Amino acid sequence: MRRANTWRWLTLIVTAWLLALPAAWAASAASAAEPVMPATPPTPRRIVSLLPSITEAVCALDACDRLVGVDRYSNWPAPINNLPRLGGMDDAQLERIVALRPDLVLAAPSTRVVERLRSLGLRVVTLQAENHAEVHQSLRQIALLLDGRPDRAEALWTRIESDLALAAQRVPAAWRGRRVYFEIATTPHAAGAASFIGQTLTRLGLRNIVDADMGPFPQLNPEFILRAAPDLVMAAHQPLADMARRPGWHRLAALSSRQTCGYAPAPYDMLVRPGPRLGEAARLIADCLAALPPPR
Repeated sequence: MRRANTWRWLTLIVTAWLLALPAAWAASAASAAEPVMPATPPTPRRIVSLLPSITEAVCALDACDRLVGVDRYSNWPAPINNLPRLGGMDDAQLERIVALRPDLVLAAPSTRVVERLRSLGLRVVTLQAENHAEVHQSLRQIALLLDGRPDRAEALWTRIESDLALAAQRVPAAWRGRRVYFEIATTPHAAGAASFIGQTLTRLGLRNIVDADMGPFPQLNPEFILRAAPDLVMAAHQPLADMARRPGWHRLAALSSRQTCGYAPAPYDMLVRPGPRLGEAARLIADCLAALPPPR
């Protein structure tokens, strides 16, 4: 009798277990089907920057000490000068970047190695900054990546805006509304009104000969520049010194009357980088205008 009861008890247990299996399988399948939410990425401690303006932004947000490598053109601030140089947008050195074991790589969208780095499992974030709004947004994004603190970027942007306003106040009234050509390459490429440089010039009261609808950095026909006859020409120092020798360019009154602003390499870098030194760049332009004779 006791043996019969034992078998009956075991039969009930096994039956219950078998009946429970489909429900367990269903629960397991449902659990597997649920999306796994990714964990919040850890705070980056080993950062590679592949663009000078990004390098400057990381340092301006107090994270210079986290940089382990930069592109060949990054040269400010001084603490980054001893870091490994990893090439440029077109020839970034993939193997050396990987060997540095970065937990975050920051680059421009057009940097060629971006997708290859991602395929190797590296975390890569691209940042676009062709105008003031995009510079502001890039600073916010970098601040979020560094510490989750966009307020740091907002404080930095407030200082930039203040510097832009102060620079505008220093521009002589005689230069307001005057037309400017800002050359960024001898091809010639210009900084148009839609670019961050063009927007800085507008904030200073100047008018760009390159309309916004022509794009931020268009290549121009030299005849377009000659016909536009800008009141002011701005460029890097050496290309500016050579401009009058270009075919027909001696006709530009701004060149013959020295209504020009030419910049040595270090200040020119500041002017053409869409980063945290936008306000300082505006002051450089204002200082040049203040030192020029009034336009005719």
